[in-house]
Amino acid sequence: MENNTDTLFDPKLVVQARLYKALAHPARLAILEYLAEIQTCITGDIAEEIPLGRTTVNQHLKELKNAGLIQGIVQGAKTNYCLNPKAIEMLRKQSDEFLEKIDIKKNFC
Repeated sequence: MENNTDTLFDPKLVVQARLYKALAHPARLAILEYLAEIQTCITGDIAEEIPLGRTTVNQHLKELKNAGLIQGIVQGAKTNYCLNPKAIEMLRKQSDEFLEKIDIKKNFC
């Protein structure tokens, strides 16, 4: 019988792990920072802002979109990318809750 770790852990932890996995690359963090900095959706080429090839940047965009952290809306031949505010807020809230649980001030040994 195959072991599926998603069923072994609290569903909230599974969601958090997926979000953190999506953040586990500096290019993805740079993309999120860039989209937050420009405070708008971008139809232009994000690869011009990230020091990686276009194909690699597109793979990172796909990971962020699959995690729900960004939205990509196809408009003609281009895709319009922007942050998903609800997902970013959920990430912030869940991160705060998680880090509060492991606060070293409370659990110092």
